[in-house]
This record gives sequence, structure tokens and C-alpha cells, in this order.
Amino acid sequence: MADGSVRVDAWVWGVRLAKTRSQATAACRAGHVRVNGATAKAAQPVRLGDEVRVRLHGFDRIYRVAGLPTRRGSAAEAARHFEDLTPPPPPRVERPAAILRDRGAGRPTKRERRDIDRLRGRSGED
Repeated sequence: MADGSVRVDAWVWGVRLAKTRSQATAACRAGHVRVNGATAKAAQPVRLGDEVRVRLHGFDRIYRVAGLPTRRGSAAEAARHFEDLTPPPPPRVERPAAILRDRGAGRPTKRERRDIDRLRGRSGED
């Protein structure tokens, strides 16, 4: 596009957020790509400074367009075309990996079962 813009699917593919151009187009069709807060169609133009949100692997990633790639290049080259604005993920809550019981102790009692459920984060009032 002559006015300093690129199709959003070509940009997503060019900065290596999608492996193929058709995957980038499919992501746009599925509503996984947003430009400046609005769901983007594949042919929508992106310009310098636009905010692009892409849903990858179940998480939203937020990018600011810093360059318009004309072709798909190396990862280092692609990194120059965006700023990653994604906030860091929240810290993981450490839980005990397993509740250990003595071998041969038999089945847990009702009280032990409630304690186990409480440790696993389950509520007893299902």
C-alpha cells in the first residue's frame, strides 16, 4: 500500500507471529487479531504506531507497530518491526505437587479426603 501501511495479515506473518500467511489470515478471520481495539479483517491496513493485539496459544499479546516489513526476514530483523507491550504474566502460585500417604494406609477417611480437597484448591460444596 502506497500510503505507508501494510495489510495486517502480512504484518503478522512478516514479524513472525504466524508461521504462514494463510495462518495469519485465518487468525484474522477467527477474530484473534485486533488493531487499535477493533477486530481486524485480513486486508485492514496497519500503520506505524498502531496497537495490534494477537491471541497466541490462549494468551493475548500486545504489540506496537514500529516498522512495516516488506518481506519475511530473520527473527532479529522481525523484532525491529514491533515493540512488545504485553504485561508480564502473574506469578505462579506454588502448590504441593502431591499429597503423600504412607504405603498401606488404606483409603483416606472422610476428614482426610476433605483436607486433600482443600489442599488441591477444590471446594467441598459442589
